[in-house]
Amino acid sequence: MNIDADDFTLLGLNKSFALNKSELDAAWKALQAHVHPDRFAAEGGAAQRLAMQWAVRVNEAHQRLKDPLKRAAYLCELAGVPVQSESNTAMPGAFLMQQMQWREALEEADSADEVETLSDEVLADRKARLARVTQLLDVDQNALQAAQEVRALMFIDRLLEEIDARLERYEDAS
Repeated sequence: MNIDADDFTLLGLNKSFALNKSELDAAWKALQAHVHPDRFAAEGGAAQRLAMQWAVRVNEAHQRLKDPLKRAAYLCELAGVPVQSESNTAMPGAFLMQQMQWREALEEADSADEVETLSDEVLADRKARLARVTQLLDVDQNALQAAQEVRALMFIDRLLEEIDARLERYEDAS
C-alpha cells in the first residue's frame, strides 16, 4: 500500500464517477480494519502513529469519494483540471439566469408548498447535472466540462441549503 496513492487506488476501486456505494463502504471498512491503530497497540508508539496516519488517510479518501461533488472535483483534479470553485466562478449566462429565477422564486414564495415545488425543480436539475457529470467523466473523458458542471452543482447545493432552511422555518411556525 502507498499512502500517496490516489483515493481510488488506495481503496482498490475503479477510477470512475459512478461508484457503487456499498462497494465503496465495504472497501473502506476492510482497509480501515487493516490499518486501525488498535491493531498495533502492542507494537509501540511509532507503529501506532503510523497506523493513525493510515487511518486518517483512509477516512479522508472515503469521505471524498462518498460525496458526489467531492468525488467529481477530485476526478477533475486527477485529470489535471482543478475545479477552482473559490477563484473560478464564471458560469454560462443561461445558468446564471436560472439561478436568479430560482432565488427570486424562493424570495417570493408565500407557502411551504411553493418552496417544496421549487425544491423539486432544483433537485431535478441537480439530478440531471449529476447524470451529465457521469457522462462527461466516465464516458467522454471531458474533465473541463465536468469541472464547470461541478461548479454549477456547488451553486445548486447552496441554494438547496437555503431552500431547506426556509422549509424548516415553515415547519417551526406550524
